[in-house]
This record gives sequence, C-alpha cells and structure tokens, in this order.
Amino acid sequence: MTDTPPSDAPLDASALPRHYTVTGFVSVGGRTALHWHPRLDRWLPPGGHVEVNEDPVQAVLREVREETGLEVEIVGGFPFAYSHPPQLAVPAAMAVYDIPRDGSLPGPHQHIDLIYFTRPIGDATALPHDADHWAWVDEATLMRRPAFFEERGRRGEVAEDVRELALAAIAAVRDTSGS
Repeated sequence: MTDTPPSDAPLDASALPRHYTVTGFVSVGGRTALHWHPRLDRWLPPGGHVEVNEDPVQAVLREVREETGLEVEIVGGFPFAYSHPPQLAVPAAMAVYDIPRDGSLPGPHQHIDLIYFTRPIGDATALPHDADHWAWVDEATLMRRPAFFEERGRRGEVAEDVRELALAAIAAVRDTSGS
C-alpha cells in the first residue's frame, strides 16, 4: 500500500502550497481596466503576489502601478471609525484559485486572492500600449452574458468572476464619486 491517492482522486487542498495574492479592479467612468493574459488566454485585471514584508494594501497599489502605470486609491474598505491601531482597507472579496503552475512554482498550488476595488487618482487614465493589450472595458459589455471583448486582435470571454467583480467595482466607484 502507498499513501499516494489514485491519479483520479481530488487533490487535498490542505497539502498544496498557498500564496497570498492581490487583485485591483481599476474603474472610472463606467469602465474597468483589463488586460489580455497570454498564458491564461483570458482577460484579467491587474494583480500579483504579495511580497515579503508587504501588506495587502501596499501590494495592490504596487501591482496596479507596475502593470498599468496608474496611481490609484482603494474605494471603501474602512468599516470602523477607530483610528488606533491603524486599519488596513478591507478587500471587497476574497477567493481561492487552484493554479496548475505558474512562474513561481512548477506544480499545483493555490492563490488566496484579496480583491480590491480602486480608482485612479487625478485625471490620468491612459493605459499602457504593450503586449498585455490593456483596455478599458465598459459596463455595457460586461452586462452581457457571456461577456466577450476584443482589443487589438485579442478576443476572448471575460470569465464570470471577473465580469461580476468588474461590474461591482464600477458600481462602487460610481457610488463613492458620482463618476
């Protein structure tokens, strides 16, 4: 007998390595920023791994800036009035994604993703024109099921979780700023 489950048995999630990640939906004017992820073959918002000695808020602001060039602020996220100890913004959602492999690990693992809604600071909303095919996706496109989007030759479906969260981010920004 071995302790190895048969190949068709589900993986024991508690045995998988886990990484903390952040996602920052950037929304303004009824649109949200998505980019084409070539390895995953889908439209995604900015995000990535939380680095050592970095809190999730620092991570999401850094990831959005690195990927889009935009300086953003988190929308909402402070549910209590006390000032000490300092609070971190509460994510709008959290999700656990099963990852077969990526640049950080060659095998299966999980991303525990803290998802934030953000908006650009100031008037700068220009997205990079690079291989990631960044684009502003409007609310009307995201309202369709399934939501397909095409930008500079990249056409694909916006995954349901991304579609639903993007719509919620657009609404959250609209509710807090009137845009």
